[in-house]
This record gives sequence, structure tokens and C-alpha cells, in this order.
Amino acid sequence: MIKKITGKNFRRYGWMIEYPNQHRKSRKVNLFCIVVCELKTRGWRIAYLVLRDRFIKKLEMHPFSLESFEPVKGKSLLFVSKKRDPKEIKCFYLDRPVVLKKSIWHGIISLTRESEIKLTENAKVKCVYWPLDFRLSASQQQ
Repeated sequence: MIKKITGKNFRRYGWMIEYPNQHRKSRKVNLFCIVVCELKTRGWRIAYLVLRDRFIKKLEMHPFSLESFEPVKGKSLLFVSKKRDPKEIKCFYLDRPVVLKKSIWHGIISLTRESEIKLTENAKVKCVYWPLDFRLSASQQQ
């Protein structure tokens, strides 16, 4: 089942990129908030993904890096899991920017011909892959 991302239901995997509501009182000045500050890394990188996959047969995780997924264009689904267990895989409609915690298994598919997603992560990222014995697709999530 595809879930809409909320602060509460996504908390196990990461958090949304947004300005905290409790600090929006003033409507006369610009607002600035640091969402993530990773001091232990040696730099970071911004990447741009043009996604065309309609299904995936593997998930990946980064044990030492947070990672943001910021939708720019198109419609996408984000699959996540804290454990390497197929029963634990959850699916979210990626309609807002999020940050994944370190060591979260993840994969993305496009619901449209192609989707565009901005990514931010450590400059050097270790990837660990989990090959699946099945395909993850939108049709399985209905």
C-alpha cells in the first residue's frame, strides 16, 4: 500500500525537509532553518537523477551517509525498510523532500515517463545492495 509521507509515519526512516511550523509566526521577514548538519563527513555532493525505472529488483543503503530525495518533476514512489526483510518494506509517494537516515534500505521508481529528483549525500558514499527475489512496482502497491 502506498502511503502519503507525514512527519509521523516517515519518522522511522528519516524526516521531511520543511520549515518547522512552530517558528512561522512572523510573516514580515524571510525564514531560514538548517535542516541537516553533518559535521563528521568530509564534504557532501548534490546529484540530479532522471529516473525512468518502473520497477526495481534491488534496494540499497548507505551505512555512513544521510541522503536527501527532493522531487523536482514527475511522480515517484520511494521504497524503504529498516531491516533486510521483505515484509518490512514500506512504500511512500514521494511528493515532498525527505532525508533518509543512515543504513535505511531504499529504492525509487517513476510513475510517470520520467521523474527528476535532486539528491544530497556525502561526497563519498559506501553503497550496500540487497538483491530482491521479486520486483517492486506500483502495481503491487495498489
